[in-house]
Amino acid sequence: MALRDISFQVNAVSAVRIIGHNGAGKSTLLRVAGGILDPSDGTAMVRGSLAPVIELGIGFEAELSGRENIYFNGALLGRSRVEMERRTDEIVDFAGLDEFIDQPLRTYSTGMVARLAFAVATTVDAQILLLDEIMSVGDESFKFRCQERIESFRQRGVTILVVSHDLEAIVRLCDDALWLEHGVLLASGPAEQVVARYRASVDSGAHTEHIGGTRQMTSV
Repeated sequence: MALRDISFQVNAVSAVRIIGHNGAGKSTLLRVAGGILDPSDGTAMVRGSLAPVIELGIGFEAELSGRENIYFNGALLGRSRVEMERRTDEIVDFAGLDEFIDQPLRTYSTGMVARLAFAVATTVDAQILLLDEIMSVGDESFKFRCQERIESFRQRGVTILVVSHDLEAIVRLCDDALWLEHGVLLASGPAEQVVARYRASVDSGAHTEHIGGTRQMTSV
């Protein structure tokens, strides 16, 4: 099982990072929150309109141009073509794809697709923003612009749930953090405290132990 007995609540107007080693269940948790995956047990309750940037290529068609993909992806997010046409210039400008926007998406690099996906999701109005390692793909200039936009979302009261290995950004941009390991929630609470415990675990090479058939879980 990718996730085991996970239970948490994210309050409105907050930014929460999900951290952990590769394979810990972070992206799976984000997909459940985004409605891409249904939990095999339990319930995932999401209140508010979503803007997900969860996996590069999801919601895009390789043979369509970048411009056509703006309309297509917008439709998947529940936005009309008229609205997306009104926002296209802003999206293209943020993504920095003026020269390539009418070329087929299959000719784009991974970074270009990431920039377009982030620009579409964060230009439309949403109450909840879901991000999965989006800032690890682009160059330094794009990462800085992503951080600025995420901060603007926070100031506007948008709830943010993000997966990232960038621990410094976690402390800087987020209020709280969730630490997953082997599908188990090991710790949750203020980002600075959770990141400190995660770093200590990584530095010591510690691994989660099984005690009496049940994982030992800690919280902060």
